[in-house]
Order: sequence, then C-alpha cells, then structure tokens
Amino acid sequence: MKKIIIILLWFAAALNIQAEVTADSQTNLQGKITDKNGEPVIGASLYFPDLKTGTVTNTDGFYKIGNLPKRKTVVQINSVGYKMILDKIDLGNTHQKNYVLDESVTEINEVTVTGQAAATQMTKMPSPITVVTTTQLQQQASTNIIDALSSQPGFSQITTGSGISKPVIRGLGYNRVVVLNNGVRQEGQQWGDEHGIEIDENEVNRVEILKGPASLMYGSDAMAGVINFFSAPILPQGQMKVNALANYQTNNGLMAYSLDFAGHKNVFVWDVRYSQKQAHAYQNRMDGSVYNSGFSENAASALVGVSNWWGYSHLTVSRYHLTPGIIEGERDSLTGKFLKPVILSNGTAGETLATNADFTTYHHQMPYQQVNHYKAVWDNSIMIGEGSLKATVGYQQNRRQEFDDVLNPSQYGLYFQLHTITYDLNYRLPEMNGYNISFGVNGMGQNSLNKGTEFLVPEYRLFDIGAFIVGKKTFGKVDVSGGLRMDNRAETGDALYLNTAGAKTTSNAPTATERFTAFSSNFNGISGSLGASLQLTENWITKLNLSRGFRAPNIDELSSNGVHEGTIRYEIGNPQLKPESSLQLDYELGYNTEHVSAKLNLFANNISNYIFSHKLNSLTGGDSIQSGYPAFKFDAGKVQMLGGEVSIDIHPHPLDWLHFENSFSYVYSHLLNQPDSTRYLPFTPAPKWISGLRAELNNKGKLFRNTHISFGLEHDFKQGNIYSAYNTETVTEAYTLLNAGIGTDIVWNKHKLFSVLVDGTNLGDIAYQSHLSRLKYAPVNNATGKTGVFNMGRNISFKVIVPVDL
Repeated sequence: MKKIIIILLWFAAALNIQAEVTADSQTNLQGKITDKNGEPVIGASLYFPDLKTGTVTNTDGFYKIGNLPKRKTVVQINSVGYKMILDKIDLGNTHQKNYVLDESVTEINEVTVTGQAAATQMTKMPSPITVVTTTQLQQQASTNIIDALSSQPGFSQITTGSGISKPVIRGLGYNRVVVLNNGVRQEGQQWGDEHGIEIDENEVNRVEILKGPASLMYGSDAMAGVINFFSAPILPQGQMKVNALANYQTNNGLMAYSLDFAGHKNVFVWDVRYSQKQAHAYQNRMDGSVYNSGFSENAASALVGVSNWWGYSHLTVSRYHLTPGIIEGERDSLTGKFLKPVILSNGTAGETLATNADFTTYHHQMPYQQVNHYKAVWDNSIMIGEGSLKATVGYQQNRRQEFDDVLNPSQYGLYFQLHTITYDLNYRLPEMNGYNISFGVNGMGQNSLNKGTEFLVPEYRLFDIGAFIVGKKTFGKVDVSGGLRMDNRAETGDALYLNTAGAKTTSNAPTATERFTAFSSNFNGISGSLGASLQLTENWITKLNLSRGFRAPNIDELSSNGVHEGTIRYEIGNPQLKPESSLQLDYELGYNTEHVSAKLNLFANNISNYIFSHKLNSLTGGDSIQSGYPAFKFDAGKVQMLGGEVSIDIHPHPLDWLHFENSFSYVYSHLLNQPDSTRYLPFTPAPKWISGLRAELNNKGKLFRNTHISFGLEHDFKQGNIYSAYNTETVTEAYTLLNAGIGTDIVWNKHKLFSVLVDGTNLGDIAYQSHLSRLKYAPVNNATGKTGVFNMGRNISFKVIVPVDL
C-alpha cells in the first residue's frame, strides 16, 4: 500500500506541473469539408485524438471549433462512405483549413492508439491489429460484448452458456489477454473459466484488437494481445444529445435497453448511461430449453470532466451487476430432461424435472452467480510545450459470489472480493526529426479476500510495476516501431486452516487441517518489440514484427485447491510454476485497390513454461474425483503455435455497394516433446471460415440512409487436434451456421430519426457444440447418447436506436 501511495503522490505532482503558457495559448480552427465534386459533406467528423475533442460539419459542410492549443497535433476527418484523412496540423499557424473527402467503399486506414507512441494509421503499424467500429458492433446479434467480436478473424470466445464469454486471441486466453476499458486494464478475476468481462456492451463505441505480445504499454499478461474498448468520443462543443436503444432476441427472450445523456458546454463535458438486460433459458434443437441458462445484467456509468486547450481531466465511475445461472447439465437418466434442485417434503435437498415455467422465467434459478464490479477512473492529459503528460489512476472492486445451497438460497458459498488500484504515468516527447517517443511507468496493486464458506484460492496480495519506452519513425516508405519493457510482480498468499466442519480456524486448533499453504513469489520479465511496415507500391504493403512477451502465473494456477462450481471441476494449483515467456514473429501482406481489399497475416509463436490444466486419473484408471467433481491440475510445458488469418473483400465496379467478404482463421498449437495424447494444447480454436455477401445502399437517400442487407455463413471445421489424455478433451465435429441481417437509418429533413436493425444467427437451427464451450463437458444425455450441452439455436435480434439532439 505504501508503494501505491507514493505513486499517487507522483500523480498529484505531475498534475500540478504548469505548462509555459500565456492567455493567448489557445486558438480556433474553422473550414469546410466537401466531396470531390464540391458538395458539402453533412455531419462529417473532425476529431483530435490527443485532445479528446472535436466537432461535426453543419448542413452546409462548415465546421468551427475553439479552445485548441497553439501547437502541432493530429486531426482525424471521416464520414461514412468516405476515405478517412489523418492530418498533422500546426494550430499555432493555421486557423482555417478546408478538406476534400474521397469516396471509399472500404476503410483500411483506420487510426489506432493501442500500444502506440502516438495516434497511428493501421497501414503504418507493423503489428497486426483489427478495428471494430460502432456500425459493426450494432449489426451483431450478440448477448455480450465479447460475443459481438467473435466473428473477427483470429478471435474466439470461451463460453459458459449465452451469458458468459471470455476472449481468446489466436488460441490464447484467460490472463494472457489484457482488456482495457476507460483507459485502465479490467481486473475481474479473469483467471476463472466462467468469469466473464464486466463491461456494458452498450457503452462500447469502438474496439481495437491488437494480436500478439507487441504491446508494451499495458504491463505483464498481454502475451496474446490487447482488447481496447473505447467509449463514444466527447461530443463536439456546444452539443447535448440523448441516445436510446432497445433490443429483443427471440431465442432466449433477451430484452435490453440503454439510455445515454451526453453533453459538452464550454469546457465542461459529461456522459451518463444506464443499461439493463435480461434473458431466460436459451434453447437448441438437441437439448430443448437449457435449464438455468438465463441471466440478468444492470449497468450504470457517469463521466464528468473538463476538456480545454491545455488537455483534459475526466473522472468516470461505473457499476456493473451480472446474475447468471450456473449450468450444471444434470439430467434424468431415462428421459434426458434437465433436473433442478428442490427441497423435498422431508426438508432435505433433492432433484426433480425442470418445468416449462423454469425455462421461461427471468428470475435466477439455483445455482447461480452474483457479480458486482465497481470502477472509478481518473484520466488526465496535460500539454507541456510540444509534448504531453498522461496520468491515469483507477480503482476497481470486484465482488463475485456463488449460491448453490437450495436449503439456504440466500447464503453464498464462494465469495471473492478483489480490490485493485491501477496506475499509469507516461510522457510523450515532442516529435524530433520524425521520431515519436513515449516512456512511462505503470502497474497495479491488488488485495483479494475470501468472504465465503467455500474456498477455491487463498487470500492474496499482489503488486507489480513496469517501465517502458516505445517509439516510431518513418523513413520514406518504411515505418519502424519498437520498444522495451521491464516488469516485476510480487505475489503473497495466506495460509488457511479449516476445522472438521469446514470453517476457518487457527493453525494450532486441535482439528485444524491446512487447506492453503502460505507462499511468497516474485517474478521478473523483459518484453520487447521491433517491426517495420513497408509500402511496396500504391496497392501493396508488407509488414514484419518480432516481439517477446512475459506473463507471471496467476493465483488460480499457483494455489487453487477446491471445487470450481461454474466449471464443473475440482482445481489443483501448482506452486512450482514459472513465468511464461514467448517469442513471436508476425508477417503481413496487404493489397488494396478500388475493387479488391485483401490481407494475409501469418504468425509463429514459441512459448516457454506455458501453463495449462489437465484432468487427473485415479489409481484405478478412471477420473480422479474430489468432492464429487473430476480433478484438474495445472502443469506447464514448451509450446509452439503456428497460424494466421486471410481476408478478402471484393467490391467490383460499378457494383461498389456490393461486398463479397471472406475470412479464414487457423491456429495449430502443440506441446513439444510429448506423446500423441498430450501433444496438442487444450482449448485450441477450430479452423474457421466466414463468408458473406453484403449490400450497402442509399447512403444519400432522403428517407433511408446507410441501408445494409447481408447474408453469410460461418463454417467451423472439425477440431481433432485435442489433448486426449485422461479424457481432458474430446473431438469436436464440424458445423455450418447461416446468418443474415438488414438495417437502415430513417431520415427526415436531413436528420436521422432512428435506426432499425434485424439480424439473425444460426438460421438453419443447427445443433452444434463449439470446441471452446465449457458446457461441452457437462453430463451425458442418456436419451440421445450425446455428452454435454449444445450451443444456442436459431436467434433473431430486433434493435432500435434513437438519437435525439437537444
């Protein structure tokens, strides 16, 4: 805690640094944005990423924005259907500037900020990155934010029913993926298989997915990559807006709504949102309705702050509450119908068949989880000369409870309470001879408590700190980026002693048994990245990047010893585990013309001390059973991963509005020097091909604008490369899903009244199991002979979005 206080004092000192400025240090910028024919582009966005401020053009294409610093900065100009412009502008000498936008049917030159010294165009980044826009997110029939990203190349999800999803990037998940939200890493005990991401999907405006360990600015754990969730940009000066969203989905009766009120008056900014979502049991053709697969979700957030010529200071507070059912998959041995726990007439616990009322209720069943996540983030940026200082501090509290006693339904068993303070202080130097360099220090401190009567991991404390430097430089047609990072993490776990009743006691009690052994570990690691992007011709681009990653073992891997209810298993940690380290090579070849956009990404990743869990065998040869559940233990080995993604978008002239889009993702991962049964890495995604035909119409219509119609399929190939030892994994058969969507903006008098979107998934109602579904290993259905629970069947989503300018 003393270390945290010292760092916070550094923050306070940093925020009191006064830039050498005078009263005339602020300026205005105005101009007009038109297309190549001289026609005004209405509603075009002009945004300053470093200042988090911007404006939009009026009905005549004019814009004007004040409270800008007299310095060099980057401005981003874009509008739907046009090619984005990234302009370096000297606001000290420029007060008026006009822009001409070229029409474009695809946008491959998005601007990204994840892991970079400064805002950078995608084509100039050597490391592979995917940008998911607001439009793409809104056109997904998803049940959570990770589900909304699952169609992206190289991206998968580990699921536990329809309400819980964990991100997987190129076959790596859990703590190997760093999730950022509101500028800080999300810390919600993501080591658990059924611990999802506590983020309101309606709050997310844009997502950047950085693949591989090339990101050096976000600390240990980013071996697989970084998922950066961005909220909507601060509104243009002088504006206030209300946005309302409603969504209904047919399969599980999902009902959701979200209401947002944002504004920017003078230098003051605010953004307040409330969202609610609930769903009953989902259904599929094999299982019918899946007992206890419903969930409910409530989220609220508020941003307040100032944005001015000297920078910005924003405070964001949020609360996220999720109540998902825990799907155990217990069935009647004769009929195969799902069983539910009940209180029998003699007052003891028993089971009976679940009824139709159980499948359609929006109230949680037994067992279930209750997750509360509280977060406060203070994000600051101060312009100092031609450089800038960023200071961000966050506090998070994650409360995760599991209820599984039907005789005492209000008494939790497991109750983890995690307190996290994150800090980040970095300075971006003024550009010197084309060099952009940032350096800083960041990390976090954690304190985890066990408040329940059941125990999976010990109480522990963690502190880590890392220092980094990253930079980039352009040499003609070559853009070079790289950096270095050093990390230290200290982790201390407490001993726990239980009496014969399973309650906490002291070590010297007569009947005390040791559940957890005290430990103290210290891990150090070095990460680095170096790469280049070369513009071969006007149409061809190639990239190469070499990066090294580092990840310390998490608390579950080191010291777990107990039943993990939501994963249907007993977990055993391994205190002898060492940190993981990886060396990854990425290559990209891109091609872009007026009619075709294509990209090939390849990677090779070698990981030392890769940590994974596998099932244990008993002395008699069957599953090792502890407390009624199969036992799994964490182990480590050397891993080699190979794979990549290929994507192509064909939009032939004159049918520029028609897109034939295809992508293919593949990961081959194996443990070195192992026999066949233990050769392949558990939970490696199956190869996936996504193909679709999408039409974009009426971008300039009087009543309908931004109309789209899409038809597509997703084919997941058979996954036979499995960790078959001890029946840890089983083969997953191939399946094909059909999807479709249609949507449009309703416009009146050049103003959008509302948007309507209808999207359907698995329209063929195929009964399938994803290879990354935890429910694939639920109990067997004796009536069908099939093991586990199947994924969601046909689902149609109806969504309405209403923006109101005040």
